[in-house]
This record gives sequence, structure tokens and C-alpha cells, in this order.
Amino acid sequence: MVRQPLTPEQIEAGRRLGALLRRARAGRELTEVAHAAGISPETLRKIETGRLPSPGFGTIVCLGEALGLPVQELAETWRGVDLPLGAVS
Repeated sequence: MVRQPLTPEQIEAGRRLGALLRRARAGRELTEVAHAAGISPETLRKIETGRLPSPGFGTIVCLGEALGLPVQELAETWRGVDLPLGAVS
């Protein structure tokens, strides 16, 4: 099966998600957060920089748990709804 190229909107959504994750990680080491989420540091680096704009759902769930971010907040950020960090409870 051939994967369709991502649209500009999907690429921008990935950038928003990556920026949220970087802010949430704050002073924590990338390797620490990646390990807590069960992913490689390189995968987290790619997500944070927007080079992996549509990570798997399980990856997002695990990153949310590792960073204390609700999945709903991650989804709203990806969709482009402006919420302050930690706004969803």
C-alpha cells in the first residue's frame, strides 16, 4: 500500500504538536522523556521538530502520559485549537 503524501495542513499540525511537546518537556532531558514514553530519543526528536508530523496514536498516548498532558489537549493542538499548556483537565 502506498502512503499518500501529507498535506500542508497535516505538516503544520505536526509542527504544532511538536512545539507543544517541547514546551511540556521544559527542562527534562529528551532521552528521559523518550524512555518514559517507551520510544527512542530519535523518534521524539523527529516529532518535536515536525519531521514526523503524524505519529502513531499509541506514541501520542505514551508521550502524553510521560509529560502529564491529556490526550485531548494533544488532539486539540494537532487540530489547531489554541489552548494554554495544561488547560485541559
